[in-house]
Amino acid sequence: MKRLRIGILTHIKHPIRQPFSGGLEAFTYDVTMALKERGHDVTLFASSHSAPELEHTSILSDDNYGPLGLDTRGKKEAYFREYLDEHLAYMQCMQGMDAHRFDVVFNNSLHYVPITMGGLIETPMLTVLHTPPFFELTNAFAALRPKAAQRICTVSHANADRWSALVGECDVIHNGIDLSSWAPNAMPKGQRAIWFGRIVPDKGLHHAIDAAKLAGVPLDFAGQANDEAYFRDQIAPRLDDNAVYLGHLGREALVKRVQHAAVCVVSPCWDEPFGLVVAEALACGTPVAAYRRGALAELLTPETGVLAKPDDIAALARAIQEARTLDRTACRRHAEIHWGRETMLDNYERLLHETAVGGAVHV
Repeated sequence: MKRLRIGILTHIKHPIRQPFSGGLEAFTYDVTMALKERGHDVTLFASSHSAPELEHTSILSDDNYGPLGLDTRGKKEAYFREYLDEHLAYMQCMQGMDAHRFDVVFNNSLHYVPITMGGLIETPMLTVLHTPPFFELTNAFAALRPKAAQRICTVSHANADRWSALVGECDVIHNGIDLSSWAPNAMPKGQRAIWFGRIVPDKGLHHAIDAAKLAGVPLDFAGQANDEAYFRDQIAPRLDDNAVYLGHLGREALVKRVQHAAVCVVSPCWDEPFGLVVAEALACGTPVAAYRRGALAELLTPETGVLAKPDDIAALARAIQEARTLDRTACRRHAEIHWGRETMLDNYERLLHETAVGGAVHV
C-alpha cells in the first residue's frame, strides 16, 4: 500500500505509556508503533509524558496534573480545569491540522472538538468510536453541518448498533492484540482468579471481588486506581487474603499474572464497547467469566467463557466456578482466529487509505 502521512489523535487524560491506564492507551501505543513499522509517516498528538519512542507531539502538559498526569479526579476544581485544558488543546491542534499536510487524520480522541472541527478542516478524517454514545459526542455528531464528511468506524457490532441512530451504518474493526506477548505459559494454571483494568465504578471491580468470594475463588486484581473515593469506599474495605491488589502493573508483569490465573473476571457496570481484557485473557489461555453487557456476548463462546446476568453477583459467582473448568487451548485458539494485531492493522490501513482518497461518508 501507498505510504501515508497520518496524524493520530488520542485522548489526553493520561499519557500514552506503560503501565497503561486502560485499553485505549494500549491501543494507541500499539497502533502508532505498528503503523510506523509498516513504513507510514506517523505523528501522534498526545500529552507530554507519553513514551519517548512514540516521538509524539505534545498538545497538553501532564505536569499540571501531578505524577504521570494523574489528578485528583474527584475534586471539582481539578475536573473543571482539566475540561478547559483539553478543550483548548484540541482546538489549537485542529486549527493547525491542515498545515501538517497529512493524508488523513486518525481520530481516537473520544472528544467532541475533533468531531466538530472535522467538518471544517480540509484533511480527511477517520474517527473510531471506542465508547458507547455519551452526551458530548452525541451532541457533536448531531450538530455537524449536513455536508460534513467523515469516515466512522467502531470496535464491535454491538457498539455500531448503539451509534446507528446518529451515524448510520459504520465500519466495524475488532481490536487486535500482540499474540506473541499475550500468550499461554507452559506452567500449570493456578487456582486464583484475575481481574484487571481501570479501577473505576464503571468497571465494577467491587462486583468481581464479591462474586469471587461467593464462589470461593481468591482474586488478584491490577490496574490504575483512577478514582480515589471509589477505591477508598468500595475496594479497600474488601481487601484480604482472598482479594489482593497487585498494583498498576506493566504489560510484562501483567501477562504473567494472567497466564497463571484459573479464570479472568470481567464485571462491567456499563455497556462495554469491546472488552480488550477478554481478548488478552483468552490469548493467554485463560477462560473468562463476565457480565453479559455490551459487546461481551459478541466476543465469548460457550467454549471460552461463561456469561452472567448483569449486576447479579450470585450469577457471576456461578460463572466463575464454571469458567475455570473450560479448555485453555480452545481459549487461545479463539483469540488467534479473531484478534490478531496484524489483521486489525490491515483493516485500519484499508480504511485510512480509503478515507485519504475520498472514501469518507456523510454523517
